[in-house]
Amino acid sequence: MAATVTGADQIVNVAVGGGPPKNGNGYHGNGGGHGNGEHFRFSPARYRLGAWFAIVSILMLFVALTSAFIVRSASATDWQPIAIPKVLWLSTALILISSITIEISRRSLKQKSDSGYGLWLAITTVLGLGFLGSQVFAWRQLARQGIYLASNPYNSFFYLFTVAHALHLLGGLCALGYLLARKSKYRNTLDGELRRIGSVDAVSIYWHFMDVLWVGLFGLLMFWK
Repeated sequence: MAATVTGADQIVNVAVGGGPPKNGNGYHGNGGGHGNGEHFRFSPARYRLGAWFAIVSILMLFVALTSAFIVRSASATDWQPIAIPKVLWLSTALILISSITIEISRRSLKQKSDSGYGLWLAITTVLGLGFLGSQVFAWRQLARQGIYLASNPYNSFFYLFTVAHALHLLGGLCALGYLLARKSKYRNTLDGELRRIGSVDAVSIYWHFMDVLWVGLFGLLMFWK
């Protein structure tokens, strides 16, 4: 028989071999069937909703910081913008590429290509680590030039923006590491596979947000003098 589950924006088709259905949906021990097996306890939209809640809270933080940055720049007599380290262009390129690779990974999973999913997920993780490495390099470069957090208000905001973003991106890297650690775990229930899809969707949404957030911050630091 064939079991079909419709999510918020996807349809997951899972072919099941012959034999009578188990627990009402043809899968062992997922406990999601109700009579004819048309309903399941879990929807991937739950994880996506959690990701959006996290994004909203992070966005509120950076909106507040950006507002303070703009107001301070307009009222300060000691506002001295610095030359942005060129390595931050590399950071921007790395995170833009990683947004593409994580999307390829997500789509590979939807197409049931576990090898492609794992490969592109690993590439995304490496690119994320490269982004953090380039950020550390930029901070060290500024420190060698005597540009520290308390040197002037612009410096304070520069470090605050970049460090805050790096910490939130580190959280995304932890999520990628979790997905990598579980990528080869066999899912013998539809409920389990839906949870994996939901997790990947949520991490992808969060990672794309980190990409857009960085581009916005980089543009602000680069062009708002």
